[in-house]
Amino acid sequence: MKRLAIWVSLGAVLLVAAAIGVWAFQQQASDGDAPVGGEVTLPSTQGDFSLSQLEDDQLAVLFFGYTYCPDVCPMTLAVIRQALQRLDNDLAARVVPVFITVDPERDTLERLDEYVSYFGESFIGARGSQAQLEDIAGRYGIFWRKVEMEDSEMEYTVDHSSSMYLVDREGRILQRVLYSPNPHGLIAALENELGA
Repeated sequence: MKRLAIWVSLGAVLLVAAAIGVWAFQQQASDGDAPVGGEVTLPSTQGDFSLSQLEDDQLAVLFFGYTYCPDVCPMTLAVIRQALQRLDNDLAARVVPVFITVDPERDTLERLDEYVSYFGESFIGARGSQAQLEDIAGRYGIFWRKVEMEDSEMEYTVDHSSSMYLVDREGRILQRVLYSPNPHGLIAALENELGA
């Protein structure tokens, strides 16, 4: 019984430490200068992608993550899918969801294509070189870091920012939408920007 109590206590301490780490990481991500946005041009699952290809009345929902992510990424992409399903068809057609990997080492275009296809035909997966990713991340205020996992087949995970960005064809950040397990905030932001 004492051993169980020790393991439970240790687990609680590790959970608290992880929560503090995530909080500190998010604080670091939000303490910097306001993101300036700008053009995004990357190879993608639908050919070369560029924000400048968007129509005047369209906007992109940019989300930065990786396909091996166990929770935040699939949840966020599911939230985007739910938001698009709940929008008026005319409005939904004006939204281009773009998932940009922060793990180009493992996320090939083929893997991204398979991954984003689970969420809908309109989803685009994009990847770039480390230099391209660092440039875009710097302009959008995105933070990520590799976390090594000893004795795991995955080898590492990636801690990363979890916000979505509504961006127009000129790369202007119209709204930053914080991570949420439900689509209400994203729907409201999209309707506001699309003039619903």
